[in-house]
Amino acid sequence: MSRTGILITTALVLIGAGIIYMTQSPTPDMQSQSTKGAPLVEVVVPDTLSEEETIGKRGFDAICAACHGENATGRNGMGPPLVHQLYVPGHHGDMAFVLAVQNGVAAHHWPFGNMPVQQGLTEADIRNITAYVRALQRANGF
Repeated sequence: MSRTGILITTALVLIGAGIIYMTQSPTPDMQSQSTKGAPLVEVVVPDTLSEEETIGKRGFDAICAACHGENATGRNGMGPPLVHQLYVPGHHGDMAFVLAVQNGVAAHHWPFGNMPVQQGLTEADIRNITAYVRALQRANGF
């Protein structure tokens, strides 16, 4: 294939990927659909959790649910749902969760503002919380 052909093919693939991404991305309108603090998505909770996921649920409920909602449903005007296509392992790997908690995150997908550093969690705590979020994602088809 010629160099021009490769460039055209690459451009078409990138455009297609961008279109797919944009159709799956959240919109700022999501916040205006309900009252402040209301869940943003419906989540199916797994029937059972492993020991690690159970420990992670306790940590999530104590630290993360205030912004990310019960069972990671998100909270209108406060924080995004983590049971969402944007947070699947192929887009945000487990280390992204560790770094987000330890360093905070500048707003980039959602209009909720920056996520602050979360104090008092060890890397093991974050890994357990991530295991719980991944269990929720699997139960919801992600």
